[in-house]
Amino acid sequence: MTARTETGAAAPAGDPQRRFWTPGDHVLWRYRGNGTDEVHIARPVTVVRDDEDLLAVWMAPGTDVVRPVIADGTPVHREPLQTRYVKPRSTRVEKWWGAGVLKLARPGEPWSVWLFWDQDWRFRNWYVNLEEPLRRWSGGVDSVDHFLDIAVRQDRSWRWLDEDEFAQAQSDGLMPPALAARVRRDGRRAVAAITAWGPPFSDGWPDWRPDPRWPVPALPADWGRRAPDVRRARRSA
Repeated sequence: MTARTETGAAAPAGDPQRRFWTPGDHVLWRYRGNGTDEVHIARPVTVVRDDEDLLAVWMAPGTDVVRPVIADGTPVHREPLQTRYVKPRSTRVEKWWGAGVLKLARPGEPWSVWLFWDQDWRFRNWYVNLEEPLRRWSGGVDSVDHFLDIAVRQDRSWRWLDEDEFAQAQSDGLMPPALAARVRRDGRRAVAAITAWGPPFSDGWPDWRPDPRWPVPALPADWGRRAPDVRRARRSA
């Protein structure tokens, strides 16, 4: 059996310098708040693939995850947009509802691609989450969300998502003009990748299924700990 660290991540199996995780390992996929090192989203996931070209992880239904909430307990998505990013926040542990999510990230790329299915494994859509390139650490990966997203249908059509949140984040000072311009450029690069229909869209991932023997990963008690060994992912050419 694979050894586990205190974070729930797989121990390096006798090699502390091992670069990649093994399929079936449990790691954390985390997001820090904009302009802060504090983690406000933490999701235990199972590694599907990890190599020079791609990190693929599975978030199973029923997983205990950390979500941001307004300090009074209001879910963030229920808070009016005008005050959503300025009110004090806290976090809450909840179970991930609905079907699971497959997340794909290429090293150094400023977005990840998520796949969603219905409960009966009928594929729904891809979702491109614009974000900082993943930073790897011994217990998982960290990033910062950039608000703007892209939905991609099976017929390869796409549309921008959350443009109102992207604009509000700029108004509230969470996204300086230079960063906002970079995110827009990243978004256009993502659209070009969608239009070209190269990896990962062309790689048959909608037909993928998780190993039924995989247990649902546990949320470690120290899910929010600082990751001193964070390494920035290599920027792709």
